[in-house]
Amino acid sequence: MPQTPHPVTDPLTLAALDTERHVARSGWDQPVRLFALVPTAELLMHEPHLADGLALHDAVTGALSAVEQDELPEAAGLEELLGQIAWPEQVAGCALAVERIVVPPDAERDLPQDADAALRAVAEHAQRSDVRLLVAVTRDGAARCLLRQRAHDSDDRVALGEEIAPGLVHALRATLAPA
Repeated sequence: MPQTPHPVTDPLTLAALDTERHVARSGWDQPVRLFALVPTAELLMHEPHLADGLALHDAVTGALSAVEQDELPEAAGLEELLGQIAWPEQVAGCALAVERIVVPPDAERDLPQDADAALRAVAEHAQRSDVRLLVAVTRDGAARCLLRQRAHDSDDRVALGEEIAPGLVHALRATLAPA
């Protein structure tokens, strides 16, 4: 007998899935996108007009809503960008969407030492795969990582886990640490 998947009910996973779908609607080849995760109940207290656009699961106890950050600081790379971010206490968590190119592990071993040459080799590799990662974390240490492959974009499937992108999880948690 086939197993039916259990419905997702935890607030962080719901917020991560909603945020990833929001990002996916804009297609591929996007810049890094950063979101504050705020308690939906508090957001509605300050912005009651937003209630009309909420999904049914946004009424779940502890629900989180993603608020996109439009004005990101100038940075040379993702590490530098995240090193400049610190969230106020009312932000319960954050999420980051970033696109990457991945190659099979054996191809990684054969990459040139020069960073520019390695980047070109990855971009031109016959077995390259374009992916989008969405990593969401909360102040209590919870994390969700979603991975969407460009090759499977039309079926709207994403991989879900907590350790898909441990470096990004760690970097995002650091943005939530008290100053």
